[in-house]
Amino acid sequence: YPGFLQHTGFVAMNPDRHATSHYDYFKDLIKGDDASAEAHRKFYDEYNAVLDMDADYYLDTIRTVFQDFNLVHGTWDVKNPAGQIERVRPQDIRTTAMLTVEGELDDISGSGQTEAAHDLCTGISANQREHYEVKGAGHYGIFSGRRWRDMVYPKVVKFIALHDMPQTRAGSMTPITAEDAVKPARKTSAAKAAAPAPALAAAKSVKAAAASAARKPARKPRAAKR
Repeated sequence: YPGFLQHTGFVAMNPDRHATSHYDYFKDLIKGDDASAEAHRKFYDEYNAVLDMDADYYLDTIRTVFQDFNLVHGTWDVKNPAGQIERVRPQDIRTTAMLTVEGELDDISGSGQTEAAHDLCTGISANQREHYEVKGAGHYGIFSGRRWRDMVYPKVVKFIALHDMPQTRAGSMTPITAEDAVKPARKTSAAKAAAPAPALAAAKSVKAAAASAARKPARKPRAAKR
């Protein structure tokens, strides 16, 4: 699927909008509005940066996603890291929170396509899932530009902070609260602080035993690199 055809297809979806954008760019240059002109150039530098896609990959994606609906029907098989065929099971996702985002005016990924993930990921509890529709945003607006900066990004940051948790608590899916975040660290006694960690103590014992058996002095362990 050649990149120039992808680009032509994108432009053909909103030709009037692109024509207006380029005319506004011309007027900004005449007025000397460097900031607006630079914003236009930056956007189209990304918009025009297309990449040729392998035909087999493109056709397989169209068939899998838009014709056979394999993910929706629970019939999507992929190769795992070991090279074995494995069924994709969104319902098995349990130890993560999920935020879906859609643009109200998105004409590429239509309304409801992203939100449908909530019907597939049934293993995630309702209080760990959230959907956000960005009013007035198109396809690019949900990840680039003013609406991304002012509306989507703050929402993503807030969601991550709300559901962030230490690795040891990941299985319980108990989110960190604002109260937890400001709790002072627990005081540790001097004796406990001076005691070596279990893993480090075990490592020292093993090294000492090996050194004794070989009748050689044990090497001083190196400090862990930060």
